[in-house]
Parts: sequence; C-alpha cells; structure tokens
Amino acid sequence: MRCRSRGDRGSVTAEFALALPAVVLVLGFCLSGVQLAAQQLRLQDAAAAAARSQARGDGTAIASRLAPGSSVAVFSDGDVDCVELRAVASGLLAMTLTASSCALGGGR
Repeated sequence: MRCRSRGDRGSVTAEFALALPAVVLVLGFCLSGVQLAAQQLRLQDAAAAAARSQARGDGTAIASRLAPGSSVAVFSDGDVDCVELRAVASGLLAMTLTASSCALGGGR
C-alpha cells in the first residue's frame, strides 16, 4: 500500500490545467491546417475550371463563382491559356494561397 503525502494533493489537477491550453492550441492549428488544405483544393479546382473556360473563349467569370474574393490573372503563351488565382485564407493561419492552371486554347 502506497502512502501519499499531503503535498501531492491536487497535483493532477494543476498539471491538467497547464496542459489543456497547449492541447487546445495544437488542435486549433491542426484544424486550421485541414481548413487551409481544403481552401487550396477549392482554389486549384477553380483555377482549372477558369483556364478551361478561358481557353474556350468564355472568359474567367466562373472563377469568381467558384472562388469568391480571389484575384484573377490571365496570361497566354502561344496556344496555351493560363489562369492564376490568389486568395487570402481565412482562419487561424492567415496566408495568401495561389493556384494556377493552363489549358490548350482549342475553342477559337
């Protein structure tokens, strides 16, 4: 049988109170990372759709519907039309996300 000293009483509660904010912070950064990855995927999909639309000659209006708030840059290199989208990510990790995509301009 173990004998407990009176000085150890409540030490588990104090350790838990110190560790809890660190666990919450790590969990918050993990969830923000997942949110950031999802926003990057949506931005990449919007860039691909906008590049295909630009290559057909329809313009890049679809980018503003798929990725609202993003800035659009269009450039061409011969028969290839490229679109670059930039957006500021929301959430705990505020970063600028960039996605670009190119398509062969066959619709002209």
